[in-house]
Amino acid sequence: MNRRQFMLLLGSAGTAARALRAQQKAMPVIGFLGSGSPDPNAPLVAAFRQGLSETGWFEGQNLAIEHSWAEGRYDQLPALAADLLDRKAVPIVFVSGGDPAELGLVASLARPGGNLTGVSILAAELTPKRLELLSELVPQAGVIALLVNPNNPQTEGVIQDMQEAARAKRLRLHVLKASTEGEIDDAFASFVQQHAGGLVVEADPFFTARSEQLVALASRDAVPAIYTRREFAVSGGLISYGTSLAGAFRQAGIYAGKILAGAKPADLPVQQPTTFELVINLKTAKALGLIVPPSILGRADEVIE
Repeated sequence: MNRRQFMLLLGSAGTAARALRAQQKAMPVIGFLGSGSPDPNAPLVAAFRQGLSETGWFEGQNLAIEHSWAEGRYDQLPALAADLLDRKAVPIVFVSGGDPAELGLVASLARPGGNLTGVSILAAELTPKRLELLSELVPQAGVIALLVNPNNPQTEGVIQDMQEAARAKRLRLHVLKASTEGEIDDAFASFVQQHAGGLVVEADPFFTARSEQLVALASRDAVPAIYTRREFAVSGGLISYGTSLAGAFRQAGIYAGKILAGAKPADLPVQQPTTFELVINLKTAKALGLIVPPSILGRADEVIE
């Protein structure tokens, strides 16, 4: 396993949930490891608990949950994971932003093998689709910017995929990098200098935790931007497109519950998303002077007016 694969396992497999037996026979414990921050991800934790409840497990009644958060600092994940795993080969349920089979986490999606299974949310794979949607909203744009976190191990692949997608649409792609709040400010300044017509924000916990800053800067600089999660559009962002993360974490909770009841991860196929959310904020579109085409409105799962 090379360094990039190793870091993907611990760093950007999204959020992982570890189901294991505690020393106390009466109370199993689930270790929940998140690469982001607790507040923005509270709805996902709630969805995870919902999945557990559907399999008969309730926090504080017949199981305990220990939470650990990396706050977007990927270098912290190995130590956090090691602390949770305490060197035992425990079952792991992951929510992965990439293809778990390609990353070497499982033997195959249908037959994971080993002690890992979970849900693949196709976070990185959907980035070119976001470019397509944004280009429909701003067809006059010749330059599109991509905001990425250079510390995310998936970023290199995302940039390559986006460069190919941009070439296919005869667009120039300008890559902006930010891993601190100050660098986000600098990235928007660069966006203005490059006269880009739109911005695609990478799927990354660091950006999710700073959604208010991103939306405020996009509003200040009149930047048409597309994001990964509906929370961005709800808080004033123009448009978002991505997997239903609540559904993914509910499924992770169901799998964790099944494992606690005796199922083996090797026998639980890795789930892939069947539901994708397209959310449009018409109020923001109007403020930007954009007319949302019927081709997008007709596909929207939610329209904010």
